[in-house]
Amino acid sequence: MKKIEAVIQTFKLDDVKEALVNSDITGITVSEAKGYGRQQGHTELYRGAEYQIDFIPKMLIEVVVNDNFLDKAVQIIQENASTGKIGDGKIFINEISDVIRIRTGERGSEAL
Repeated sequence: MKKIEAVIQTFKLDDVKEALVNSDITGITVSEAKGYGRQQGHTELYRGAEYQIDFIPKMLIEVVVNDNFLDKAVQIIQENASTGKIGDGKIFINEISDVIRIRTGERGSEAL
């Protein structure tokens, strides 16, 4: 099993979620996040004064999938989160050794 963590732009969340659900990939955790990468934040103008925005609002999506769904899930996230511009985000993939469904005690793939 693999855990996919995708940091994406906030306005792309609905597109990514809908595409994952339509591909029978369910069980998504979403968190609000702030950060920056190569763009190093940006400058905004408010009432005539410039100020620096160091951390840009993003969404963090976490999905755990069986190994055979990994490539499909990554492709869906990448296609639906991309704008082609700087700041689109990153996808991280981690190994998951076990999953336990609290309610039933099921383990592994059955718990997903």
